[in-house]
Amino acid sequence: MKIMSGNSNLPLARAIAAYLEIPLTDASVRRFADEEIFIEIHENVRGEDVFILQSTSYPANDNLMELLIGIDALKRASARRITAVIPYFGYARQDRKPGPRTPISAKLVADIITRAGADRVLSVDLHAGQIQGFFDIPTDNLYAAPTMAADIQARYGGQDLMVVSPDVGGVVRARALAKRLDNAPLAIVDKRRDRPGESEVMNIIGEVSGRHCILIDDIVDSGGTLCNAAQALLDNGAKSVAAYITHGVLSGGAVARVDKSALKELVITDSILPTDAAKDSERIRILPIAPLIGEAVRRIADESSVSSLFD
Repeated sequence: MKIMSGNSNLPLARAIAAYLEIPLTDASVRRFADEEIFIEIHENVRGEDVFILQSTSYPANDNLMELLIGIDALKRASARRITAVIPYFGYARQDRKPGPRTPISAKLVADIITRAGADRVLSVDLHAGQIQGFFDIPTDNLYAAPTMAADIQARYGGQDLMVVSPDVGGVVRARALAKRLDNAPLAIVDKRRDRPGESEVMNIIGEVSGRHCILIDDIVDSGGTLCNAAQALLDNGAKSVAAYITHGVLSGGAVARVDKSALKELVITDSILPTDAAKDSERIRILPIAPLIGEAVRRIADESSVSSLFD
């Protein structure tokens, strides 16, 4: 087994390699003068089971191309099996046609990754479960919920908790976390989104008064929805509001928005390499997921059960 990484999240790749007690594969990712990407693998991978780690986060197109070119390099180097480990799968929010004459880009990207030569895909908290079906190769979708639940129990155990979904679409995710927190009660934020990146909280479904609320979601991008939801929960009597989000995209002024918000803290995983602003923020905390991904990689290599990780 070998672990190779692109440039999107080298610290996470190194942490996974350390967990597995194997070195990262020696490879270089370079740019020509016109920004074309060139990847060269400096060791033999013939007949090897290779895991290439690359989140397709900002800059999404560059990181996606690095992944595709890396897969092609491994394929032409006669790797036995190539598993694309994509902690954050970009373009996942374009998983359906929201209107006429619009693309389903998540399916397109899945086809491109498959066509490039990947034999398997491993990701974390896909935006929608059906994206697994967009790939014509085996696809494992890991869940950060067990890691988050352990952290919540350690920090907020014994308090009057309530798990909150920031929209109707995230209810299944919120219910799964609530079940791990000794069947904590569940509330839902009813919101209206007139255009991408902007939302307005309409109602809170559930009695949140006197509760310590835990907002759970897969992606925080601009942070507007999250901050609006936190304020609405406090306006409805919640004692405090913390948010646990798997993928901290945090584009634009999101970090500043979180710092000024009513959130007690925002906890994100390191599926995306945190920016310096996110690292420096007193309201944002990073939750490592290298053990989760590393254990899944080990089980795939050993041909053992991945799903039993979540039993």
